[in-house]
Amino acid sequence: MLLLSDPTVWASFATLTVMEIVLGIDNIVFISVIINRLPAERAELARKLGLAMALIFRILLLFVLTWIIGLKAELFTLFNHSYSWRDLILIVGGAFLIYKATSEIHMAVEGEAEGKMTPGMVSATFAAIVGQIAIVDMVFSIDSIVTAIGMAEHVQVMICAVIVAVGVMYFASGAISRFIRRHPTTKVLALAFLLLIGVSLVADGFGLHIPRGYIYAAMAFSVLVETLNIAAGSARKRNRKSNP
Repeated sequence: MLLLSDPTVWASFATLTVMEIVLGIDNIVFISVIINRLPAERAELARKLGLAMALIFRILLLFVLTWIIGLKAELFTLFNHSYSWRDLILIVGGAFLIYKATSEIHMAVEGEAEGKMTPGMVSATFAAIVGQIAIVDMVFSIDSIVTAIGMAEHVQVMICAVIVAVGVMYFASGAISRFIRRHPTTKVLALAFLLLIGVSLVADGFGLHIPRGYIYAAMAFSVLVETLNIAAGSARKRNRKSNP
């Protein structure tokens, strides 16, 4: 029975919530980047659907703990490394992120014009983007829930932590998406983050774990540099306006 007066319950809730938010950074970056190909109103709907799916996937997975634990069971061994379903999901999901980030970077760098989208094109793109968000949500949900199982004992605590974390993701992804729309150069930076995350997922699937702290530190440093670039660019624009 879950006792709300038990300090260990609150400690595990706080710790797990923070961990889920940190693990959700990757999901936030992906959703924020991919929805920017849609018109603003459709992008907002895609973002809400994507985060709703993230929440549903995580809660459903929490209710099938036996299956989740089974994902870590050995399936086969290759080159002295045993692979589980979790490893295979991480490899496939990471490969998808690498492909997606590479193709989007190619479009951004080559300057391929997207042109005005017809209603039919918008609907098709919307469906494709929601489908891609669902795939990536599932990949990140597996990693998130496996972590949750190892950190908390009570399913209720896990569900509450996941709900709070997805709520934070909801507000954060909106702000990030709007920022990327206002500053298009940051899209390439965000895509580079996705490429880095994809490589780390593939490496993790092959048993070569890259500490997330290193990845997030690199991302934070890149964001700081890009923020300084944006501030410098804004200052130059103001100077040009004041000194025509």
